[in-house]
Amino acid sequence: MNTSIVINELKFKAIRSSGAGGQHVNKVSSKIELALDIKTSAGFTDDEKLRLSQKLSSRLTKSGVLLLQCGDSRSQHRNKELVIKRLLEILKANLYIPKKRKQTKPSRTAIKKRLDSKQKHSLKKANRKKPSL
Repeated sequence: MNTSIVINELKFKAIRSSGAGGQHVNKVSSKIELALDIKTSAGFTDDEKLRLSQKLSSRLTKSGVLLLQCGDSRSQHRNKELVIKRLLEILKANLYIPKKRKQTKPSRTAIKKRLDSKQKHSLKKANRKKPSL
């Protein structure tokens, strides 16, 4: 992923924030809506585009556009910074490929320790029973 290309391809739209706030909130468009078209983006390889479209399928529109909104701050510029930061975190998290787990056999001491603890537990339960006469 080439972050500088991705950031240049972003489309921003300022909209009015919802909720309480009095006269100011009705006049100022401080909420930011970010749109990124993953399918046509030059910042991703074909494999990355496929991976993102699969992982983010629930967050994408029908045309394959990722939409994010941020209205946390009163400042439009701060909201823009926050939404870009959030987008990059989402992209990095979904492009991360975890390592394959190598199967290993438990060591002899681990097996012995497990069996010993089971035996102790069994004896503890057996000692609670009434003695047979």
